[in-house]
Amino acid sequence: MSNTVQTPMELALSLAEEAAANGEAPVGAVIMEGERLLASARNQMRALNDPTAHAEMLAIRQALATRGTGRLDGCDLYVTLEPCAMCAGAIAHTRLRRLYFGAGDTKAGAVENGVRLFDQPTCHHAPEVLSGIGEQRATALLQQFFKSLRR
Repeated sequence: MSNTVQTPMELALSLAEEAAANGEAPVGAVIMEGERLLASARNQMRALNDPTAHAEMLAIRQALATRGTGRLDGCDLYVTLEPCAMCAGAIAHTRLRRLYFGAGDTKAGAVENGVRLFDQPTCHHAPEVLSGIGEQRATALLQQFFKSLRR
């Protein structure tokens, strides 16, 4: 019996693996309020026929419901891939305290790539951003998933 506790990013990476096993792009997200797990989700765009069913959006909705409020101040989001503009907007609007992400996304990312939403003067709230957490594993999952689609 192992007493090993998964870190939030390890849980997000496990959810990303689950997403890939279900034919979804391998992205997982976890929201923590201190040591308390508020929400965890994986991409489900294909399963739900919903282009907004990104792991981040599903986790944010779940965390808001758990908290019973429209804000997530004091909470941290762990996600395996750099958020897109839609997800970055939701992160700003819910006032998440910190964003931890694994792999950067030069095509659709909106935090350190693309529009860099949190750096815009019109962005009303910017979380603290820490990137590269679990990056190697996240990148390998994404590369393996998209390589398998090209076969």
